[in-house]
Amino acid sequence: MLKIAYIGNGKSANRYHIPFALNSSRVKIKTIYARHLTSPWAKVAGVHYTTELNDIYNDDELDLVVVTTPSAFHYQYAKEALQHGHNVLVEKPFARTVAQAQELFDLANAKDLFLMAYQNRRFDSDFLTVQKVIEAGKLGQILEVEDNYDYFRPEVPQGQTELKWTESFLYTHACHTVDQILSYFGHPNDVHYDVRQLLGPGRMNDYFDLDLHYNQLKVSIRSSYFRLKSRPSFAVYGTKGVFIKQTEDQQEHDLKHFYLPGSDHPDFGVDTPDQYGTLTYVADDGSYHEEKVVSEVGDYSRVYEAVYQSLVHGAPKLVKDEETLAQLQILETAPALLGGS
Repeated sequence: MLKIAYIGNGKSANRYHIPFALNSSRVKIKTIYARHLTSPWAKVAGVHYTTELNDIYNDDELDLVVVTTPSAFHYQYAKEALQHGHNVLVEKPFARTVAQAQELFDLANAKDLFLMAYQNRRFDSDFLTVQKVIEAGKLGQILEVEDNYDYFRPEVPQGQTELKWTESFLYTHACHTVDQILSYFGHPNDVHYDVRQLLGPGRMNDYFDLDLHYNQLKVSIRSSYFRLKSRPSFAVYGTKGVFIKQTEDQQEHDLKHFYLPGSDHPDFGVDTPDQYGTLTYVADDGSYHEEKVVSEVGDYSRVYEAVYQSLVHGAPKLVKDEETLAQLQILETAPALLGGS
């Protein structure tokens, strides 16, 4: 088992990491650092909670340090952990800039250490189901893909009075969806940006529409805080048909209701039949078909399994360095169109 420590004890650690680490036979949580030990999150039995970073940095027993702090501190803590000789897994966004990310990868390589971005959304059920449908071949040549991540939370942008990269919808949400597309389709030939502050100049980035071009294929990655009725999570159009997946992965929904992964909840994150996507296509004989596609089961613990395989068995990293750099190149370019800090 990998002995791991978390730098950060907020929502990221307790919602998107710890439940999956506790459900894994591959890892054991040893230490959790936070600046303050008072927290609304229940403490994990048997784990050492500390306000001293050196309890982590100077612990030679640790196999992995996971950075789950607010985004502004990802680069700083990842660098410090590497400098102390630790393998590191970093929550997204990995860093603010390509230059920062490249510096971290160079440092890790110089010290022969593992460093990777935590891209759990590669294991969203809707994204996994889209891959299954594409690879089945019934849609023919794929021409368009839409990857939407909509909310109706007007209070969030209305409560922000300036543009900051740490609050940008690009950095907080496109870090999920851009990685999904890069991981499956690779680096695009070109990217068209439509990034907005819907409430006006000097406000937060609350909308984006990115078009990634791959020869005959266009992939649109879109999000808005002002969608009372969300667009489909995924829409895939081909020369022979279309696949529409209306609802998103259910893991986050379950986690928010403290319905956690484990043997007590075998249906954790599992779509119900009414959430299945619809595949409509014309077969080679000209016959028309419309059918529901059973959703693949998402599982964020697969990131920890991949880290284990890399550290213990030398498997290639799940998230390649060049994928993280390509993602940040896209994120870093778009906010430059807006300005802001």
